[in-house]
Amino acid sequence: MNVDVDLVLVVEDEVLIRMSLVEDLEDAGLIVLEAGSADEALKLLDENPHVGTLFTDVNMPGAISGLDLARLVSQSRPDISIVISSGYLRMPKDELPGNVSFISKPYDIERVVKQIRGLARL
Repeated sequence: MNVDVDLVLVVEDEVLIRMSLVEDLEDAGLIVLEAGSADEALKLLDENPHVGTLFTDVNMPGAISGLDLARLVSQSRPDISIVISSGYLRMPKDELPGNVSFISKPYDIERVVKQIRGLARL
C-alpha cells in the first residue's frame, strides 16, 4: 500500500493540545487527520489507507492506550511511521515496537516535524 508521507494522523485526547499540534503541523505543510481516542484512530486508519505517520499520546481514553495503538498499527501497517508522545513518562526503547520513536511533552514543534519527515524517508 502506498502511503502519503505528508498525511499525519494525530491522536490526542486533550482537545487544546490536539488543536495546537494540528495547526502547527498544517503550518509546516503537512496534511493532518485528528482523533480523540485510539478507537477513533483505528476507524480513521481504516478509512484513510494512505496515512503515512501516526502521532499518538500514550494515555488515551477508551479500550486501548496509545502504546497499544502503536503496537497494533506497527504489526498491521508496518508502512506507517509512528511517533509516541507523553508528558508523564519516559519510554524505554525496548518497550517500543521497532519502528516507533518517542518524543516527550512539552515538545518543540520543529523537532516533531523533523521527526515525522525523517521517519518518512526511512
